[in-house]
Amino acid sequence: MKFFSIDSPLYRFMQRLTDVIVLNILWLVFSLPIVTIGCSTAAAFSVTMKFLDESEGHIWSDFISAFKANWKQGLPLGLISIVAAAAVYLDFKIAGAVENSLPFLIVGFLTAFFLSFSLLYVFPLIVRYENSITNCLKNSFRLAMKHVGRTFLLIIILAFELAVIFWNIVTLFIGLLIGPACIIYTISGTAMHIFKETEKDPSSVSNPEKLHEHEGQ
Repeated sequence: MKFFSIDSPLYRFMQRLTDVIVLNILWLVFSLPIVTIGCSTAAAFSVTMKFLDESEGHIWSDFISAFKANWKQGLPLGLISIVAAAAVYLDFKIAGAVENSLPFLIVGFLTAFFLSFSLLYVFPLIVRYENSITNCLKNSFRLAMKHVGRTFLLIIILAFELAVIFWNIVTLFIGLLIGPACIIYTISGTAMHIFKETEKDPSSVSNPEKLHEHEGQ
């Protein structure tokens, strides 16, 4: 039956769902030491961006290759992301424990804004382009500001995905299977559109980057 053929929408959906589950398992396993979470995240972004470019090969080999190619930048960026998230969490925790919480709330929201804009596109940037970590952080913020409407829409979608994942025990279990990979896939989709527009006019970024060869993607 055509409905179950390899060219059918159902088959393609199930194949992509399987790819996402496999990618999610790889991300979880390679993130277990915690300090390698940045390397694992960079590798996962590399794979999802290949999905979007329709140039993927074998998920396992693509993931391992990208993990090795991006570990020098992925490792410190992962640690930066963890420290940044902890700092924002601590600020809001303090705000909830003191009487005059307004200054802490202001600092917390401003910090969350700058950090989220600086980190939102940084992993897609390091796997697609050759540049320093500092420039990638700057470019992530600049691209987020230039495409602020699209970026806020992305943040809303990510917040919705997280809300669904943490809705109950069942969704949390499903989220464990596909959640991180789906979030990475969502960010990759927006990032790819922005990158392709930027490549036509690279004046909005620092030191316009040179594209990696396929091993970096």
